[in-house]
Amino acid sequence: MFISNLRSFVTIGMLSSLSFVLMLIKFPIPPFPPYLTVDFSDIPALIAAFLLGPMGAILVELFKNILDYLISGSPSGIPVGHLANFVAGIAFVLPTYFVYNRLKEKKGLIVSFIVGTLFMAVLMSILNYVAILPAYIALLGWDPMTNSALRQLVVAAVLPFNVLKGFIVAALFLLLYSRLGKWLEKQTQYRNA
Repeated sequence: MFISNLRSFVTIGMLSSLSFVLMLIKFPIPPFPPYLTVDFSDIPALIAAFLLGPMGAILVELFKNILDYLISGSPSGIPVGHLANFVAGIAFVLPTYFVYNRLKEKKGLIVSFIVGTLFMAVLMSILNYVAILPAYIALLGWDPMTNSALRQLVVAAVLPFNVLKGFIVAALFLLLYSRLGKWLEKQTQYRNA
């Protein structure tokens, strides 16, 4: 029992650190606004979900964002972007994990990524419209936007960007899964035994 808990703590620590490093390597995708960036920091959280279940993924997402906030900071001093990244990561990883857990095959993994990507994209679009973009406008002194301009930004940029980001992260994870799949399954069986 103690060894299993210790192994889980060490795994979460290692995956959180890796996720934090991957979060530092981000890039924008033209023609989207430059503040919308892609990084691969959700991949370690996906691995944590497969190895340790949903709580492992949540902890990796949480620790990654805390580390990034402590080291990189936030333009406004308030971690709006980190909170958004945390919610987006959870909204992508957890549906992917739960759908895959029900289907349990390679085709199921692809379906689970489609569900996770769409769930994350829709949820983040709603949150950007209701809370995240208005918070940035207020805290960073951006020019105020009308509701229709805000809605247009969300529909034209945020929604398609999150769909594209989800598919990019999913494609990279599928490449890794082709190498790590058997090992992940063996570790999951060991954990459940």
